Amino acid sequence: MIKKILVSQPEPSSEKSPYHEIAGNLGVDFTFRPFVKVEAIEAREFRAQKVNILDHTAVVFNSKNAIDHFFNLCKELRITLPEDMKYFGISEKVILYIQKYVQYRKRKVFYGTSGRWPELLTVMGKHKNEKYLIPHGEDTSLEVAGQFDAKKIKHTECVMFRTVQTHFEPDFYKDYDLILLFTPVGVQSLINNFPDFKQGDIRLGCFGDATAKAMEDAGLRVDLKVTGSIAEGLDTYIREVNR
Repeated sequence: MIKKILVSQPEPSSEKSPYHEIAGNLGVDFTFRPFVKVEAIEAREFRAQKVNILDHTAVVFNSKNAIDHFFNLCKELRITLPEDMKYFGISEKVILYIQKYVQYRKRKVFYGTSGRWPELLTVMGKHKNEKYLIPHGEDTSLEVAGQFDAKKIKHTECVMFRTVQTHFEPDFYKDYDLILLFTPVGVQSLINNFPDFKQGDIRLGCFGDATAKAMEDAGLRVDLKVTGSIAEGLDTYIREVNR
């Protein structure tokens, strides 16, 4: 029986979150505690990469974190971005987030249609004269890095933020029937926080193949793997277990 669920992400700010709907429909309780948090790198660390932002004519974002840390770093370094700077996003949802920092309608904005790199690369390939800057997290490797050269796309990668693990009380996990993990780093946080972790009857769910592999490599049992909608997958799984 699943009654208490630990979600290793921040609590949704909207009451329309599918988690609230699942809680109401299925009578389960959710606790939201991020297993990892994102921190900005220091300005001196960025300077050590010897990357000049203004040498580029376009910036590519694959996450909202990248947008936040790019614009915040520019502010810290007192960099004034030119009006004609182009912005590319992995998806429309991501690129719309730049409205937090610039007037969207006055900017040259482009994005992929599927939220995946191959489609975004096709869009970028139509602007081959641009010099692209791609800010990302520490220890992040672009899955399509080799394709930039193949498509003759001039680009520079740079680190602007890092993911660090959150610390918990030793027995924190024992109160839950199901723990949801979303990234390999989250899996590592679980192992590091609870070195004596005994899965037993505790069910572990995850999002994506990479997280599932990290769990299996750590000797954990994957009870639920979702590759599509986490809400739909979770709803179906809870109904199956609790019927």
